[in-house]
Amino acid sequence: MDDFNQIAEKWQKKWEEAKIFKVKEDPSKKKFYCLEMYPYPSASLHMGHLRNYSIGDCIARFRRMQGFNVLYPMGYDAFGLPAENAAIKSKIDPEKWTWDNIRSIKKQQQRMGLSYDWDRQVQSLTEDYYRWNQWIFLKFLEKGLAYKKEALVNWCPSCGTVLANEQVQDGKCWRCSSDVTEKNLEQWFFRITEYAEELLNDIEKLNDWPEKVKIMQRNWIGKSRGIEIFFRLEGSDKILPAFTTRPDTIYSVTFIVISPENPIALELARGTEYENEAMGTIKKIKKQTIAERTSPEGKDKIGCFLGRYAINPVNGERIPVYMANFVLAEYGTGIVMADAHDQRDFEFARKYDIPLKFVISPDGKKSSPDKAERAFTDDGILFDSGQFSGMNNREAIPKIINWMEKSGHGRKAVQYKLRDWLISRQRYWGTPIPAIYCDKCGMVSVPYEDLPVRLPKNVSFTGEGNPLETSPEFVNAKCPKCHGNGRRETDTMDTFVDSSWYFLRYCSPKEENLPFAKDKVDYWMNVNQYIGGIEHAVLHLLYARFFTKALRDLGLHSASEPFSRLLCQGMVIKDGAKMSKSLGNVVDPNVIMDKYGPDTAKLFILFAASPEKELDWSDQGVVGSYKFICRAYSLFEKVKDTDSNQKIDNKIHRTIKSVTEKIENYDFNKAIVDLYGLVDYLGKCESIPKDAFNSLLLLLSPFAPHVCEELWEKARNKGFISIAKWPAFNESKIDEKIEKAEQMVDSTIADIRNILKLVKEAPKKAYLYAIPPEKAVFSENKDYFEKELGFEFNVFAINDKDIYDPHGKAKKAKPGKAAIYLE
Repeated sequence: MDDFNQIAEKWQKKWEEAKIFKVKEDPSKKKFYCLEMYPYPSASLHMGHLRNYSIGDCIARFRRMQGFNVLYPMGYDAFGLPAENAAIKSKIDPEKWTWDNIRSIKKQQQRMGLSYDWDRQVQSLTEDYYRWNQWIFLKFLEKGLAYKKEALVNWCPSCGTVLANEQVQDGKCWRCSSDVTEKNLEQWFFRITEYAEELLNDIEKLNDWPEKVKIMQRNWIGKSRGIEIFFRLEGSDKILPAFTTRPDTIYSVTFIVISPENPIALELARGTEYENEAMGTIKKIKKQTIAERTSPEGKDKIGCFLGRYAINPVNGERIPVYMANFVLAEYGTGIVMADAHDQRDFEFARKYDIPLKFVISPDGKKSSPDKAERAFTDDGILFDSGQFSGMNNREAIPKIINWMEKSGHGRKAVQYKLRDWLISRQRYWGTPIPAIYCDKCGMVSVPYEDLPVRLPKNVSFTGEGNPLETSPEFVNAKCPKCHGNGRRETDTMDTFVDSSWYFLRYCSPKEENLPFAKDKVDYWMNVNQYIGGIEHAVLHLLYARFFTKALRDLGLHSASEPFSRLLCQGMVIKDGAKMSKSLGNVVDPNVIMDKYGPDTAKLFILFAASPEKELDWSDQGVVGSYKFICRAYSLFEKVKDTDSNQKIDNKIHRTIKSVTEKIENYDFNKAIVDLYGLVDYLGKCESIPKDAFNSLLLLLSPFAPHVCEELWEKARNKGFISIAKWPAFNESKIDEKIEKAEQMVDSTIADIRNILKLVKEAPKKAYLYAIPPEKAVFSENKDYFEKELGFEFNVFAINDKDIYDPHGKAKKAKPGKAAIYLE
């Protein structure tokens, strides 16, 4: 047996020399853009990477063989905290650390034999990439999509930087899991909310995205239709507008709650005996995480009375105004009406002795919350609700909204949970924001002709503060307007900016005058197949959709959505847990490739589970995949330049049809099962027609490309199998009768082997009894039975006059199943 690693090295070299995966625009061919989420360049590949790339490579190779013009590129998401942390910890230059890792991971990807067009490689750390981040920023600034304001921001003390809302998960940093606190800082934002409605509506067009991802994006955008109800401040003309989707509870409102971030909260308390308490409460709340503030449990509710009252517009009742931690400034107006039909309101009221009342009950009968332990949150019938009493509360909502709007008590409103994207980061290893601050001119954009604003080399990595502020050469700059002294912006961009448009750059990675060439992007986009983890559902995937639409509106391309079809691969686990160094269950892909070659590693990854499911690693399964490749390889010894026969044609064309359909549906594991069956079938043939062998190689090539290239060459075929034409099945060659007959024969052999496990003495003869129409099937395979089982076979129809049936077995024969007697 030849060395599979040597075979892999041989063909990888030939592929590279011939540039067979290099691609260019060709309007005469149908395009296919296949892409995996580009990786952060850690030092080594893990099994999750291997699975991701194996899926993408299989799809790309399949489409290429089908005649598509396939764009399949690779690059590296090269900015980010790990490089900067390495600089702080080990005094390593972040750029050197990152390039070393890029070279390492690329070498491993090349060893896998992935069919990338490496000439299109991009990495976000290079000036010819991040200058376009800055160019896009300036375009967004001109269009009003970028702006700066003071805001209460999420702060990760461990990472020492601001986090976008999407990067806070259950009150913790998405990267390091530290508790997130809040700070008031001047920050840059992208106005993603400008596209909230389009982002939401266009989810309906994403027919080939996982439903789970679409639900996550809908929920994150969080569109709510409701009404802003006008609560007049007692003794004033000032209105406190409270947004709600539940105006059916307006008659039960007994207090108003304002977010501590809303300036009006302190304004109301100022000058009253409650001012100091309010200021102290705000300080307490600032120490809480978002998770603590929004917890449904009453013990985490913190608030205070602001010393003022408002008037309920529907009944004129005087209700107290509170400030509380569970109201966030970013929801609605930062003011909510509170009642006994919301659990958080209920808990807060109980804690602060605020009266409550119900206006909904299951049957419309009056009830009191005095002895209730929980809010009544079910639907029901309204009571004590004026003209709406006796109505179903849900049916009453639109009627109440219309009545309140006509009465001047409120106005219809739409709110989104989505907030503008905070892109400022107080870090070094990212794209510098192209802005200069001048005492005379204020904030001035860096001129386009001065881009890129380069990262300086002379910075100090202490782990404290913003490293860019330690470089006087970087900080001190001339104002582009007045040429006076200015100070350069020291924040860098969120690294998710880099990954929000890289797929567009792949279309024309050498373009020098624009981020990408419009004609080339319009040819390649959308990405036909995108592959990556579901953890990016409301981060990268949402930002990429926003960028695609915003750049379209700048006239840079024509696509409205970046990714037509999305596949979120499952996690690779071992011993029932995610692979991790701490658990000691990590399997190094390089070790597997050293021992078995890259084709075995890839074949097992694709065979072990459906791509969207968890894959439970099995060393035994890897060995099984290796043995299968060995069996396929050994078939070459039987290949002859002979004509095929009807049985082999049936098997080949049935397998072509089945494997093609299963790869189309990404049922890679089921396609491989069919290939196992074909290899076993051909292995039982005395000789294998070359055409049949070639069909096997073509079908197997997307899964085990190196071995198939070697066997393709051994079989004296011309060119590379990687760009050969995918085989087409001929329906007329598929014969159901042959298939049924083979199933009957295989089933009979399996039955006899089961019998042999139970008997102690090996038989010398076997007798098969078939119904008359099926006798010929078993008679024609008499030699095959004897070869497989090693003893003499005799076949009878159950109505044969000379039948030998000493124990009356023949009566057990059924259609499709022969009776058996061994002696």
